[in-house]
Amino acid sequence: MGLIKKLREFVRLQPDVFRFLVLGFGGYIVWHLAYETYLKPATLLDECITENLIVVSEAVVEALGYEPLAFFEENDGGFRYRVGIRGGQGVLVGSSCDGVVLFALYAIFILSFPGRWFRKAWYIPTGIAAIHAANIVRIISLLMIQLYFGEEALKFNHDYTFTVVVYSIIFALWYAYAVGAGLGSERRQTPAE
Repeated sequence: MGLIKKLREFVRLQPDVFRFLVLGFGGYIVWHLAYETYLKPATLLDECITENLIVVSEAVVEALGYEPLAFFEENDGGFRYRVGIRGGQGVLVGSSCDGVVLFALYAIFILSFPGRWFRKAWYIPTGIAAIHAANIVRIISLLMIQLYFGEEALKFNHDYTFTVVVYSIIFALWYAYAVGAGLGSERRQTPAE
């Protein structure tokens, strides 16, 4: 009984934290199940995001004065998964690198956090666009690293540097939302919340 009593007291004293934890974990579980059982196998969501990353990366690389190499193999199907710059070997953009899971985690965090729905309605797509843009910059940077510094530098920066950079951007977006929503300060509740 002591644990239930402590949980009730926590919920009474920290309703926003409890709400965030329940909605955040619950939202992630729902997302994960929906993504793995339906979205990933039955839709072209990952393929479309990957194709966009490659097309935009090629356009930026070309605008920077480099010759992009579009790698395409028969086993790719209707979508491309590789991008490169002449002189380099190119990189593979897999479903684990397309950012879809990061979009979902970001959106779930914002949806779980207290705040006005109007603010969430514009903040979520804006943040997803920022994460997508960061991923494009990441791909282009990896291509440049591969071209000028080789495969070992590419691997290190892919595995460590850009993981930290992209998650830092997501954390900064979350922090900006939380501060704007009044985290840590007394604020008046409105009916819209």
